[in-house]
Amino acid sequence: MLGVCYYPEHWPEPWWAEDAAAMRDLGITYVRIGEFAWSRMEPASGTYEWGWLDRAIDVLGAAGLKVVLCTPTATPPQWLIDTYPGILPVDRNGRTRGFGSRRHYSTSSPDWLRETRRIVTLMAERYGAHPAVAGWQTDNEFGCHDTTVSYGPHDLAAFRDWLRRRYQTPEALNEAWGNVFWSMEASGFDSVPLPVGAVTETNPAARLDYQRFASAQMAAYNRLQVEIIRRHSPGRFVTHNFMAFFQAFDHFAVAEPLDFASWDSYPLGALEVSSLPETERLRWAETSHPDIPAFNHDLYRAVGRGRFWLMEHQPGPVNWAPWNPVPAAGVVRLWSWQCFAHGAEVLSYFRWRQAPFAQEQMHAGLHLPDRSRSPGGEEAAQVARELAALGPLPPMTQAPVAIVIDYEAAWIAQIQPQGRDFRYFDLVFQWYGALRRLGVDVDIVQSGAVLDGYRLIAVPTLPYVSDAALAALREADGFILFGPRTGSKTRDFEIPSSLPPGPVQELLPLRIRQVGSLRPGLTHAIIGEGVAGEAVRWREWLETELPAGLTFGDGTKALVGDGRQHYLAAWTDDGLLIEVMARLLGQAGLPVMRLPEGVRLQRRGRLTFAFNFSGEAWEAPCVETAHFRIGGRTVPPRGVSCWD
Repeated sequence: MLGVCYYPEHWPEPWWAEDAAAMRDLGITYVRIGEFAWSRMEPASGTYEWGWLDRAIDVLGAAGLKVVLCTPTATPPQWLIDTYPGILPVDRNGRTRGFGSRRHYSTSSPDWLRETRRIVTLMAERYGAHPAVAGWQTDNEFGCHDTTVSYGPHDLAAFRDWLRRRYQTPEALNEAWGNVFWSMEASGFDSVPLPVGAVTETNPAARLDYQRFASAQMAAYNRLQVEIIRRHSPGRFVTHNFMAFFQAFDHFAVAEPLDFASWDSYPLGALEVSSLPETERLRWAETSHPDIPAFNHDLYRAVGRGRFWLMEHQPGPVNWAPWNPVPAAGVVRLWSWQCFAHGAEVLSYFRWRQAPFAQEQMHAGLHLPDRSRSPGGEEAAQVARELAALGPLPPMTQAPVAIVIDYEAAWIAQIQPQGRDFRYFDLVFQWYGALRRLGVDVDIVQSGAVLDGYRLIAVPTLPYVSDAALAALREADGFILFGPRTGSKTRDFEIPSSLPPGPVQELLPLRIRQVGSLRPGLTHAIIGEGVAGEAVRWREWLETELPAGLTFGDGTKALVGDGRQHYLAAWTDDGLLIEVMARLLGQAGLPVMRLPEGVRLQRRGRLTFAFNFSGEAWEAPCVETAHFRIGGRTVPPRGVSCWD
């Protein structure tokens, strides 16, 4: 089904019924409202103006639309900040981040937690049983604008309490953090400082724990809201809208009390702010990279335990990237079908109408400020017609390949990259792309989750291998490929006493004797039977009796394995990684289909979807008896085909 984000407080009230009727006629089912409207709900402390929201929900419901009502905590109003200035977050340089935009709060502020409980309770009590309210969204885009972590006095006090619960004694904390180094030993929990603002690098173990603490605070804050909503609004779903490639908190932990995950897809914006090479960003500037939306669809399907929505979707140029091009003709439709192919239940476009004022006035919507339909809106209308013709989509089934991810791995790589360009999601995305180029569907799986039924399991990097992760890998019955830096840290951010890959030595008898980061332009050759490539960014020196599938130019081993489990001791170039994956897929008995760079396939039940991001037509590899539900065998540039 389709949805849209709507802001009745932005438009004259006589427009509301006309907008609602137009939404219904376009094919919209769900309408999200309210996430930034606190100042209209409560213009002054204790002064409530619910009437406009009552009427807006009634108008939408009367048109047959289902409302997703948001808690407004992403935008605390000015009077609240004036009353409780300690709510504001503090950056790593000790500067208070002020009022004037959004997300200006710290999840550790007692005043903020109390005010959150109050406004969420009032909303849930008033609207929890409203027949038009189908579900709720908590807050909006947790952590956006670098707001997961705050360094104010409330944050420090909460961190010290967190450390007391975790370590019990200062001696245990000093041992875990290795505080004997540089005389950093703490005499008590109340003497522990924030891990910022020092002369040079602060203790990496302390920084990892502060990230764990901040993530736990975010999870607790979300749970606070969810529990209030469930108490007063039974039978309605609760979700939250996450963001692409965001790593500042553990999304699996934050999403645990939700009914499903949602995320906000802005493919061109995500491309522009990505770390892909300039040549790639230029190549895909008007379509986005084919794997950027798909990777995040698969990620949030995992975060949502098999269920996800697109709560916001790009229908035209955005306003917040360094450059904001117009999507190529047909691409909004292509993105829309790609999200459904990867399992989305609802696709909600942002927004119904472009705002002519304030920070997002250059951000496109389904309609222009003059109320006429935008080019992206026309493509959304086409998607609505095609959805109606296609009928219910079949459920997703388990993919043959899994990629294991872990948010602590992202934090460890960020805290101690050793090489400036060793970025966790860059490596994970490269491995995902290599598999997708070979025509296979991929599930993303949380570290420690059961891996039964996967024929190939890819672990791009897992620096800390927990007991649960090791047990899942030990019990897996598929082929496994480990990437560099796996098993290189303990829970307390130390090098394992047995050397890396630490616990993975139970599965593969090898040791990492030496590692090196490779600056841009510095590469080490890798060769094997019928293949050749290069190590980029990172390589390792192995000590093992395992046979080599690939070797470095100096004769040392680059890829080793015991037949079912393998270790790749480098960050390789894209071409070589594709060849490694192709060989492992073949060993796992999975068919390989080498796709053009701009083409991707995705299966959903009996349906196969083909997406052509390129500028050239492509012939779909299907049997003669295939029944095309969308398009045909020839997939046009920026086009979609679907067959069963």
